[in-house]
Amino acid sequence: MHFKPLILGFDTSAAHCAAALLCGDELLECRTEAMAKGQAERLVPMLEEMLARAGVGWRDLAALGVGIGPGNFTGVRISVAAARGLALALGIPAVAVSGLEATALSLPRPLLVVEDARRGECYAQEFGPESAPRLVSIEVLLAGLAAGQLVTGSGAAALLAAMPALRLLHPAMPLPEAIARLAAARRLLPGPRPAPLYLRSADAALPAEPAPVIVP
Repeated sequence: MHFKPLILGFDTSAAHCAAALLCGDELLECRTEAMAKGQAERLVPMLEEMLARAGVGWRDLAALGVGIGPGNFTGVRISVAAARGLALALGIPAVAVSGLEATALSLPRPLLVVEDARRGECYAQEFGPESAPRLVSIEVLLAGLAAGQLVTGSGAAALLAAMPALRLLHPAMPLPEAIARLAAARRLLPGPRPAPLYLRSADAALPAEPAPVIVP
C-alpha cells in the first residue's frame, strides 16, 4: 500500500509518448516512446502498463500532470483531452505544465529555455526573472543575448552554433519526470483545467472556395 501521493505525469507534445510515475519524491518509472503518430492510441495503454508495473491502479492516483505544449498541435490536444477526462472520472486534479518550465526545472537561473519550432523559429522563455513564453525567430532571439547566457532545450544547439559564447546546460531530468514533479508540487493549489499552450496558429489550409451561404 502506498501512503505517499502517487502522481502520474505525461506528455505527447512532440514525436513521443512520455510518462513518469512518482510516489512522493521517489521516481517509480519514467518512460519515453518515440513515435511520429499514433499517440492517441498508445497513450492510455502506456499509462495503464506503467501503473500495473507499479502494482497500483487509477484510483490510487492523487493527481495528474500533463504537458500542455508548446509543440505539436494534435499531440498537445491528445494529452490535454486525456488529462481532463481522467481527472473528471477519477475526481483528482490535473495540473497543467508547460514543456518550457518543465525543461527549466532544477537548473540555475537566469536561464533561457529554447525549443526548436522549425522554420527558423523557436519557442523561448526566460526564467528568473520569468518572461512569457513566445514564438520567435532564431535571428531575433540571438540579437538579444549576451555572452555567458545559460541556455537549454532542443533549440539551444542552433544558438550555440551562431554564438559559441553562450553556456549550454542539459535538462536536469527527463521531461515526463519534470512534469510529474511540478504537478506534485502544485496539486493542492487552485487552478483552471489544463488547456493547450499554442504559440503558433494551426497549419490548416483555408478552403479554396468560400463556403455556401445557408438560406434560412
